[in-house]
Amino acid sequence: MSPDDPTTTEQSMPRGRTHRRNRTRRRIVAVAVAVLVAGAGAGALALSANAAPSVDITVDAGTSLGTVPSTAVGLNTAVYDPNMNDATASSLMKAAGVRQLRFPGGSYADAYHWKTHTLTDGGWVAPGTDFDHFMASAKRVGAQPIITANYGSGTPQEAADWVKYANVDKGYGVKYWEIGNEVSGNGYYGSKWEVDNHADKSPTAYANNLVAYAKAMKAVDPKVKIGAVLNTPGYWPDAVKAPGDNADWNHTVLSIAGKSIDFVIIHWYPGGTGTADLLNTPAKIAGATSAVRSLVNTYAGAHAASVGIAVTETDSSMSPALTSQAAALFASDTYMSWLEHGAVSADWWDLHNGMGTAPTTVNGETDYLDQGVLSSGKCVGGKCEPARETPFPTYCGIRSLTALAQPGDTMVKASSANPAVAVHAVRSSNGGLNVMLINKNPQNAAQVSLSYAGYTPAPGTVRTVSYTKGGTALTTATRGTAAAQTLPPYSITTLQLKPSSATVGNGIPSPAPTPTAATPTPAAPVASAAGTIGTRAQATAAGAPIVRADRNSTGGDLAATGMSNAVTYSAAGGLLALAAGSVLVLRQRRSRTSHGG
Repeated sequence: MSPDDPTTTEQSMPRGRTHRRNRTRRRIVAVAVAVLVAGAGAGALALSANAAPSVDITVDAGTSLGTVPSTAVGLNTAVYDPNMNDATASSLMKAAGVRQLRFPGGSYADAYHWKTHTLTDGGWVAPGTDFDHFMASAKRVGAQPIITANYGSGTPQEAADWVKYANVDKGYGVKYWEIGNEVSGNGYYGSKWEVDNHADKSPTAYANNLVAYAKAMKAVDPKVKIGAVLNTPGYWPDAVKAPGDNADWNHTVLSIAGKSIDFVIIHWYPGGTGTADLLNTPAKIAGATSAVRSLVNTYAGAHAASVGIAVTETDSSMSPALTSQAAALFASDTYMSWLEHGAVSADWWDLHNGMGTAPTTVNGETDYLDQGVLSSGKCVGGKCEPARETPFPTYCGIRSLTALAQPGDTMVKASSANPAVAVHAVRSSNGGLNVMLINKNPQNAAQVSLSYAGYTPAPGTVRTVSYTKGGTALTTATRGTAAAQTLPPYSITTLQLKPSSATVGNGIPSPAPTPTAATPTPAAPVASAAGTIGTRAQATAAGAPIVRADRNSTGGDLAATGMSNAVTYSAAGGLLALAAGSVLVLRQRRSRTSHGG
């Protein structure tokens, strides 16, 4: 995934996010251990290899957490991926229940010009990945598109023309439009990975321009929904107030543009020093959504309740596990946690990505250090991935959601007495109740006892759909009962329960109380040696800036992407980072001299 000599061939295509998985990322993780452990909190999950938990699970089928949106399960695609439109990939996405596809690919979006299928300053894009080809794939998958309009090097008119082409000329009916990718990474806070050619890079300028984009785009099609880029609560540069500003990015943007938007955008790349840390992180989602919802309620006026929260990028790349089983467990748990707390969608990064370094071993499994859900079939250091389009465990973790829920089903309250087992429950439209149980222990089975309120399952053995460690697909069986199950180590098991004749309350469950989770607090900075290369998400966890050093040189671990004037970065006053959000190796080298900050 990180070629030394980029061309437009499949073997050496540039990709958006491999940078997170190079060797320097390992060094950053080692440096950040202390602060990440400190930030885990007193309630952090501790998984013992010698512990076989006996866990009580309670399902309150009468308390609704909301309806599963039609856009719930999303995936990122990118114009630098020559395999983006493979028929096999489309078939696998459809089978996994993917209902939303994001385009044109993270930070690429702020340099991408849709009419010419080119990038600002002549960067590389793969043939056959233009907007119309993307839309053909979205149609095959049965997914709604979410488009990131070019804010960094584009204009409101360019975005309005895209809306006209998509919805008036072609009749595609593209509803969701983001304005920019990770715009606060434009250098305004001292860290630059995002293209932004505006003379004024402040949050005030973004907010005013955002209003102009919304006005121009809705003049073409009043039905489109416009999204504003926010910083994820608790992650740098959230809460940072630049000199001369009255407020931080989120407060400033929403105070100006809150009444002109339809949804807000955050990216979720939680950190961790190990797989147990990674599997703890979905518990933090309640606090993040509470903080975002509070901001929206403050600034969006009368239509605040209709403003959605879209998590347009997420994955496990800030942990040691990307394609091994822990990442699969994280994926299913993360999607459901966001949806249960009110997100309208979550989009995994990404369809194809490729290895950043040679594979490693995580809990006895090979991890190819690939952020794609499907293999690109690439090799690094003489070590090769499985054949192209082979599903990784992350794909199976996402596909496990098809056994739990379909759009329109009702998510209901469920709780676990032990964080080593996560639980999610859904009332299906046919009167059934599906319960997903995630055993986070890598070595030991978990004995689970389940009780129910507002629903009486039929007696006898139950149908289960499982994904277990080392598996290559979901497996269906009839085993255990609605009251007792044995969960294999590191597994996802969904019980598909039928109602007994005694079940009452088969109508719409009552809403759950509004959560009051506390707003997350940003972690403290951590020191880093000069020359260390990392990612924005790692800096986010440490609260440190990214500083551009030598604009005209290429770092030893940086692979070329075909972009001009690649740069290296060095630490200054804290942990160094390159990028988070949407582009891997590419983001290491995305910034060019003409976009200086």
